[in-house]
Amino acid sequence: MLRVDHEHPAKTLGPQAARLVVELHERRRLVFGLHDVQQITGLGADSARSFLARLAARGIVTRLKPGLFVLVPFDLGHAREYLGNPYVVARELVDARDYYLSHASAMEIHQMTTQPQLVVYTTTLRARRPRTILGTEFRFVRARPAAFFGAAAHWVDKTEKVMVSDPERTVLDGLAQPEYCGGITEVAKGVGMRRPNLDPRRLVDYALRLDVGAVLRRLGFLMELYEIEAPDEVARLRSALSATYHLLDPGLPAEGRFLARWRLRLNVDPEELRAVGGT
Repeated sequence: MLRVDHEHPAKTLGPQAARLVVELHERRRLVFGLHDVQQITGLGADSARSFLARLAARGIVTRLKPGLFVLVPFDLGHAREYLGNPYVVARELVDARDYYLSHASAMEIHQMTTQPQLVVYTTTLRARRPRTILGTEFRFVRARPAAFFGAAAHWVDKTEKVMVSDPERTVLDGLAQPEYCGGITEVAKGVGMRRPNLDPRRLVDYALRLDVGAVLRRLGFLMELYEIEAPDEVARLRSALSATYHLLDPGLPAEGRFLARWRLRLNVDPEELRAVGGT
């Protein structure tokens, strides 16, 4: 509960700061920008910056980047290094509609991993430099417009929602770029954990729409390895294969036997993948 004394706001934050905090809570804008402060307080840009600098010095807000701040919860006292929900921060960092949380971050949201995540991954249509804020790294993966699909709104707490890849698209992103998920073994583990809930047709529809040869091969291999019974969908994948071979995990050395059925070089032991996938 917000502890602001509305009758005597100077005892807590002061009238202007109290009004800002109350209004931001009412608007559910715990991560907010300079323009929000100007709109609520009526201050000009320079005065609003000075005002926010004073609030940051008192630990009432934390500066995330120039012009972007987060409210520090009152129950934390005057904390000067409070990040808030990193997924909401990622949403505000891109400041765009065309984004979705992806790769290892989406795997965490969909409970497809047991590993703690130290990096927040966001897929966008524009190239963006990575940022590190208060010890959390934010990385941005650029996607082609034609490959930008398969995301939906997801509530990350009681008041905030973000766009995140759905489970099937999360699998495909992991198969395309396993290095952003901890390697193919972690992606495979996620497939095994969510196997009963994955839609085989959607998986294959997405894979064919992406039209990335390595993804087609890795998906087909994992579907058969984890006995995802969908013979028609597997046939659709196999009919789209070319004669080229790809590594099962592009981040590992080019070694291991060749699997002609899926045009893959198995540089990860299938038995290891069966074990992590629970089969």
